[in-house]
Amino acid sequence: MARKTQRTKSIFPRMTVGVMGSSGGIIPSEVVKKAYKLGKEIGCRRHVLITGACPGLPHEAVKGAKSVGCTVVGISPALNFEEHVVKFKSPVRGYDALIYTGSGLMGREIENIRSCDVVVFVGGRSGTLGEFAIAYDEGKVIGILENTGGISEHLKTIVSFVRKETKAIVVSSPDPEDLLDRLEQVYKSRLLPNYKSLMAHRDPDGVTEN
Repeated sequence: MARKTQRTKSIFPRMTVGVMGSSGGIIPSEVVKKAYKLGKEIGCRRHVLITGACPGLPHEAVKGAKSVGCTVVGISPALNFEEHVVKFKSPVRGYDALIYTGSGLMGREIENIRSCDVVVFVGGRSGTLGEFAIAYDEGKVIGILENTGGISEHLKTIVSFVRKETKAIVVSSPDPEDLLDRLEQVYKSRLLPNYKSLMAHRDPDGVTEN
């Protein structure tokens, strides 16, 4: 059962969790349910969900997240709302904000990945592989939701023959709750101490230019 995590007061934004995966194709019902459960678990922990504002598995995560009132941000490939719904035929329900990159499907992947503290991969095809390549190359904290088919079933193998040290951390689990437990541990041990160090002698409200 999903648990709510008690948040302490912090100068830092909430942890952002990206969900990347298949936006189309034939998706088994059990995988759809897993993506929904993943989104719901993200919401119960009061993290912020980020997706590429696309249909398919990422949108199932959005549905799960919004069922518990999660904040959801979509990084759209479109230039504006009209292009988002007409050209890309992308969803709008469930998003608290849509960020219009105007970069197209492949171009927006960089903004998508860089906006996340941790990135979870579910199923996926060629576009998801591109997102994984960016996340791995930039040393992100990466989660793989196992038994969801697609490219996610091969990502650990891909890492094994890439043989490139990027400081990326890859964890995996077939269970959304367990996967998020592992990702939170990495966030608290690796990212949060760095954030605290960076802000130790800096004003959290920023500095106004003279």
